[in-house]
Amino acid sequence: MFNLPLTLLRKIGLIVLMLLFLIAGLNHFNHPDFYVSIMPPYLPFQYELSNIAGFFEILGALGLLFAKTRRIAGYGLILLLIAIFPVNIHMALHPDNFKEHSALLIYLRIPLHIIFISWVYWAAVRKKAVGYHF
Repeated sequence: MFNLPLTLLRKIGLIVLMLLFLIAGLNHFNHPDFYVSIMPPYLPFQYELSNIAGFFEILGALGLLFAKTRRIAGYGLILLLIAIFPVNIHMALHPDNFKEHSALLIYLRIPLHIIFISWVYWAAVRKKAVGYHF
């Protein structure tokens, strides 16, 4: 049912990734003002978009648990990460609007986002990540 990946490193990577997405998803509901505050102003329905992102982060995290849903959850999380990438671009282009955030962290968000996409692919999408051989 759970069929974790075959190597210890991939197991740890998958579990940590699942926990990060679960915590981030729940955080969307606990601290929605933070997520809305970093959204580009041209996006409508910002609270709703934040809730949708949180919902899909939680759903994706839960999908990572099961071998049968791991790959589709991984693809979904990659699409979600791509969809929210403009937030990082917005923050980098307008750092003066985010003085409460470290400038270094604002600029690190872009390469970290790319690392997260790669991490999801490595831990959830590749055949070795599913936990059994096809």
